[in-house]
Amino acid sequence: LHQRRAEQETDAWKERYKMRAGVEGTISQAVNPCGLRRSRYRGLAKTSLQHQLTGAAINLARIDAHFTGARRARTRTSHFAALRPADHTIDGAKQTTPN
Repeated sequence: LHQRRAEQETDAWKERYKMRAGVEGTISQAVNPCGLRRSRYRGLAKTSLQHQLTGAAINLARIDAHFTGARRARTRTSHFAALRPADHTIDGAKQTTPN
């Protein structure tokens, strides 16, 4: 475990992970807002059409975000962490969240 965690700090590992992170982001974008985890239809033809249309919708959303200059999400934040006040203490040490 320690060896694998140390490996994750190397530049070579980070370069390999960038590709996976991009794929994971695309899958997340298809599953969460577009509901791609379950098909709305029965049959391979209609399900395939749903996947193709979902892919087209994701591409259009990305094109729109590119032209409007929408900022990309930097990191994920849990719903509970998003509710945390700006100034808080953890174990007696005052922490401030970056803006």
